Amino acid sequence: MKKILHKIGDYFGSAWRLAILDMKKGRWIVDPAPSRIGYLKAENANGRHILMQPVHESRYLLADDLCWEMICRQHRHDNRMWKPGRMVVETSPQNYQVWIRSQRELSLTEKRYWLKRLGSDPGADPNDRWGRCPGFRNRKDKHRNACDRYPLSRLIWIDWITEAQIPHAPLEAPVPDEPFSHPPPRGAVCRNKVCRSDYERGNQSATDFSYALALIRRGHGEDEIRNRILSERTNWNNHGRGRRSDLYLDRTIRRAKAIIEETQHQSK
Repeated sequence: MKKILHKIGDYFGSAWRLAILDMKKGRWIVDPAPSRIGYLKAENANGRHILMQPVHESRYLLADDLCWEMICRQHRHDNRMWKPGRMVVETSPQNYQVWIRSQRELSLTEKRYWLKRLGSDPGADPNDRWGRCPGFRNRKDKHRNACDRYPLSRLIWIDWITEAQIPHAPLEAPVPDEPFSHPPPRGAVCRNKVCRSDYERGNQSATDFSYALALIRRGHGEDEIRNRILSERTNWNNHGRGRRSDLYLDRTIRRAKAIIEETQHQSK
């Protein structure tokens, strides 16, 4: 495991971080030091996901939910040599994520253009995107086998020496079809974090629902989603407070999770 973390550190230029994702409690950042391996393994064994992300996100592109045929066609040459700047992770049996390290910085618009061309999962927006860390188990329930075991995410290939020459996307390049989590209609962000006001739909319930979808896609837990809606919504005339609002929020988050899970299931 130490060797894997060392290789990943080299790939991300020693500027990267890990996160522990609890589907109910949310996500918290962890230093990728070897001394934290025991803690990370314990959290993973307790059902939590271990994710990774470069600090300088603009230099990296993450393509998600790829099959081996797509890997061979898009990320290897005809002689089976890997193209420059790739890191390939098998996140579950026959399902892959590919990181591409770029020689230049990429805008979110360019990333969305190239990810669509690469056949990446349309629901995996590159804004604040985390990938699954190899060396830990994929704790999604759908991957649990008959022996109550979960697949180990594996590092297939990593090139920390070279970088990819990614062409500039056409200025008129179309942005991929809108993900199911309804990104902000104005493309706005709140200091790189989504805000409820960015998902205004002219209706309190519709705005809450769109905001919940966006937060779930970004890995936030139910408690955090509930707290953010409670703190950012100012008008509660229709849903009241206390027990009524709790039931309403539970129902909204449950519906949003069901849609995201159905979309992910169809894309796998």
